[in-house]
Amino acid sequence: MKSRLIKIISFLIVLVVVLGVGLYVNTLMSFKDSQLVVDSPLPEAPIDRESAVARFAKSIQFKTVSYDDPSRLNAEAFLGLHKHIQNSFPLIHEKAEHYTISEYSLVYHLKGSDASLQPVLFMGHTDVVPVDEGTAEQWEQQPFSGAVVDDTVWGRGTIDDKVTVMALLEAMETHLKNGFAPKRSIYFAFGHDEEIGGKQGAAKIAEHFKQQGLSFEFVLDEGGAITQGVMTGIEQPVAIIGVAEKGFVNLRLTVSSEGGHSSQPPNHTAAGILSQAIVNIENNQFDTDLSHSYNTFSHVAAYAPFSLQLPMANLWLFSPIVEQTMLASPSSAAGIRTSIAATMLEGSSKSNILPTVASAVVNVRILPGDTIASVKQHITEAINEPRVKVETFMENEPSQVSPTDSLGYRLIETNIRRMDDSILVAPYLVMGGTDSKHFYELSDNVYRFMMVRLDKQSLKRFHGVNEQLAVDDYIKAVSYFYSMIEDAGSK
Repeated sequence: MKSRLIKIISFLIVLVVVLGVGLYVNTLMSFKDSQLVVDSPLPEAPIDRESAVARFAKSIQFKTVSYDDPSRLNAEAFLGLHKHIQNSFPLIHEKAEHYTISEYSLVYHLKGSDASLQPVLFMGHTDVVPVDEGTAEQWEQQPFSGAVVDDTVWGRGTIDDKVTVMALLEAMETHLKNGFAPKRSIYFAFGHDEEIGGKQGAAKIAEHFKQQGLSFEFVLDEGGAITQGVMTGIEQPVAIIGVAEKGFVNLRLTVSSEGGHSSQPPNHTAAGILSQAIVNIENNQFDTDLSHSYNTFSHVAAYAPFSLQLPMANLWLFSPIVEQTMLASPSSAAGIRTSIAATMLEGSSKSNILPTVASAVVNVRILPGDTIASVKQHITEAINEPRVKVETFMENEPSQVSPTDSLGYRLIETNIRRMDDSILVAPYLVMGGTDSKHFYELSDNVYRFMMVRLDKQSLKRFHGVNEQLAVDDYIKAVSYFYSMIEDAGSK
């Protein structure tokens, strides 16, 4: 018996050693340095820095705010920005076809000499989110001042997304001063309502392009950025390029009942039935999918510590641990599953009146692979209560996943690496929504990247307090788009 036990223990020890060696070797073989090697640095665009920054700063002063209530749109602000753009970039308005869509969205088309080449589309948006009255006093500079203090431009839109609009225009104007004549046609599309879904801006622009029979070699919109200290275990800055985007759908849950006085309630009121439905939904989360996170990690894994490489290289064994670790944080959990968020509740108008109707809104962000239909089915089955009516509204399917071997992705990657080859580049899944969602039918190559640097602190300024952008970062954005326009127009 003792001899048999020794043999079993010895076998287990050998098995553990073999497994350990196998995991170690597989990890070493799984992740190679795949970062693009570039042979020339990105030159700074030949611009007058002071004048360019002044034009950018002035654009921030126009209160081009998007509200859920369209009647609150400030036409004067949008038209004032248009006038500022026209005065700032006269050559673009002289040499490029330009027009508005839905009164406030802007389209520019610089015609190329080779009609056989598909055009490219660069996007941005001119609208911004409101400034919360409760936080207005926390701003160190006025939110629409466009103040330039300590080599930083302050105000709403400096990051999201007037930086892209103004940098693109600045880069194109500079090219035209130097006699730029592209082979490939170049389009700019600047929506005016991205912050509320883009239905009157980008959606109408896409519809107009579709009617013209246009399709694009690639589309580049906002979305990704150069991040620092955001990706766990990676010390280098990482430029994340959005190659896919989550979809979204709102589900309205409604329960009707007879109502009456609260002194004679039924066992379960409409509000109670609705509450149980929400609990059921939250207790039945969607399945996880590590493929998008793995795709991002694999591009920078060579720069990660071995402790992170090991589980990601051997997901066949460690996927439950990886999943639980990522699900522990809302930010990482959103990247591996379709997310559920109950956001709005409504019941009785008075504390002693039983509700005749109780309703809730559940916002779902849909991972590619799921659909609006599958989401509704999942929610309905999770509720498992026929008294709860489920309806969908404000919906958009998740995007396709764009390739990383296309001309568009290669140009984005190359120019990032040329700007600074210490920056790692990786594709990723965009959690929020962008105007690019309206252009899936017009290109197989839709990407999301804006040339700004973001760390954990500056990420909080997105739609938050003290939104700001360093002057050097704005100049780098202009230089980046200057090179992107040149490359896209000639290849």
